[in-house]
Amino acid sequence: MAEVALGLDGGTSGVRVVAVDAEGNLVAEATASYPLLTPKPGWTEQKPSDWVAGAFTALREIMGELGAHDVTALGLSGQMHGMVPLDKRGEPLRPAILWNDQRTLAAVEEIEAKVSQDILIRRTGNPAVTGFQLAKLVWLRRDEPENFASTAHVLLPKDYLGYVLTEEMIAEPTDASGTNCFHLASKRWDEEVLGALDLSPDLFPTVVASHEVVGRLKQEVADATGLPVGLPVVAGAGDNAAAATGLGLGGQNTARGSVSLGTSGVLFAPLEEPQFDPEGRVHLFCHADGGYTLLGVTLAAAGSLDWYQRTFAPNKSFSELTALAGESEPGANGVTFKPYLAGERTPHMDPNLRGSWRGLSLATTQADAVRAVLEGVAFSLRDALDVMSPLAPLSEALATGGGAQSGFWLQMVADVLELPLGKPAQDQGAAYGAALLALQGTGQIASAFEVGETRVSERFEPEVERYREPLERYRSFQT
Repeated sequence: MAEVALGLDGGTSGVRVVAVDAEGNLVAEATASYPLLTPKPGWTEQKPSDWVAGAFTALREIMGELGAHDVTALGLSGQMHGMVPLDKRGEPLRPAILWNDQRTLAAVEEIEAKVSQDILIRRTGNPAVTGFQLAKLVWLRRDEPENFASTAHVLLPKDYLGYVLTEEMIAEPTDASGTNCFHLASKRWDEEVLGALDLSPDLFPTVVASHEVVGRLKQEVADATGLPVGLPVVAGAGDNAAAATGLGLGGQNTARGSVSLGTSGVLFAPLEEPQFDPEGRVHLFCHADGGYTLLGVTLAAAGSLDWYQRTFAPNKSFSELTALAGESEPGANGVTFKPYLAGERTPHMDPNLRGSWRGLSLATTQADAVRAVLEGVAFSLRDALDVMSPLAPLSEALATGGGAQSGFWLQMVADVLELPLGKPAQDQGAAYGAALLALQGTGQIASAFEVGETRVSERFEPEVERYREPLERYRSFQT
């Protein structure tokens, strides 16, 4: 029978599972959704049991599609930074707190009071960040002391799914480096940082390489999903690193990065050695190839356009809005939009920043307003690129995410970044990269990054003069 590996990506809105053969061909895919909980303003949570139910549903569906194919391994990916606190029996104590949760500002202040920003950046690659797991754990101790007292283990979202599948609590460097307590040089939990906060490293799981087998599928999971019992489960990678793996971004080629126009916007640059920004304005994480990555993040990229559509143009589609924006000239008739609808990461690292328009007049049209939103996102990405470039210069980037469906927006981003962009012929996301890591981890391919090399279907060369004046205008006022 033809052999395939599965990749499972547990995202914020749902789970996606893909089947991939050793040549990198996508054979089948399945998805399932689950709810997002917002019990208070600024809080985002999910029930780990919903992740499990969604994963089992998608796995059953894809097994029904595969027919004669032999499933040889399963690799994991998922949303980063979340916290799943478990008791000594391995049961979740409360809903998981997610990456975009903003309840932890007081916890961040506590971390900063006990560990200087300079030390935290040099050791973990990042300043204290409200969305990272460490601040969530400190919040749990401050605000839910009974749950904290019962916490025996802390897992990241995808690693919780790995535990459910195998009964093994294992982490890997790409996701672990997004916790704020992982020492990048040694690739171990940072005992100095944790000790300063009076937290035990024993709360955290063993760390292995991204392509290593972490365990074997349990009988009851096999019975529930149709997967073979004893199936090797591979550690995988956090969503950004897994998606980059699927695009072949890493290995020996560090001059090509990526620009993701998803709900958030992410600039991704691979590194052979860690290069941190002393001010902590960009994120430094481990990569699945054993190297490192820089990430510049704007929290509301396609999310800004989605907000505009829901609020002002509910009867217009994404493509209709981007076509409408083309009726306005570069600079949006003097209108400037700041896309800080959910606070901002790079370069401000401020969860309290808020979005705004400036330059509105009676002459402003809807085309101007939409174009200003698209330009504002591009300008926010340029702010990130300017911080990243001295540390990880890029000669080109691949464009991914839902926003990359618009050639108009991609040309704008290329112009603003002054960077050639390529649109991949096949962009299968994090689940695809996880499947490639599963193939590598079980010896079916030599390198996930070689199989993941991407063919570009369309290129966007920058026209660098178009947006220089609007960019300066964008930077000339503060929100």
